[in-house]
Amino acid sequence: MPARDALAEYRRKRDFHRTSEPSGRGGPHDREALSFVVQIHDASTMHFDFRLEVDGVLKSWAVPKGPSADPGAKRLAMPTEDHPLEYADYEGVIAPGEYGAGAVIIWDEGTYRSLATDRRGNEIPFADALAAGHASFWLDGRKLHGGYALTRTRDGRDGGRETWLLVKKHDRHASPHHAPEPRRARSARTGRTLKRVTADASSSGS
Repeated sequence: MPARDALAEYRRKRDFHRTSEPSGRGGPHDREALSFVVQIHDASTMHFDFRLEVDGVLKSWAVPKGPSADPGAKRLAMPTEDHPLEYADYEGVIAPGEYGAGAVIIWDEGTYRSLATDRRGNEIPFADALAAGHASFWLDGRKLHGGYALTRTRDGRDGGRETWLLVKKHDRHASPHHAPEPRRARSARTGRTLKRVTADASSSGS
């Protein structure tokens, strides 16, 4: 049987003649370190998109309140479709009428390493840890640092939506700081706000 296309749902939802988002046909990259990105997305509901590179795609969760450096803050994370690796570079405005229409900025980006282990403390593949419902990892970003964990709290088999929690671990990078108010936040890459990205897109006619 042919291998499952991990990006089939991503492509099905988008018209690449109308959206400026990457189609995901660029192939694998040659970086050794695994990447992560956190984007702020001013769609129908404002949220942060948390994405981790796993097996050649970006595994993605919508995090309404954004990541927190406070271990006591349990952030709801709703899984979304896998995104192409090129999406880690995406900053712009998704056209009106398209899926997820609205401005997107790269709030944080960097690399991560897996801390996933089994019950005996042996290292396991990160994808296996996610499939089992709990995965720990270490972020080295411009804004986010240290250990985090994603834990599935509802698997969706009862007909409801699958849900996860994103939680900071207790380490030297823990602090009471939370993600900023999205409309005031600035891109880690360009320094732009959502408002500026929208204005730039309007002035360029895109």
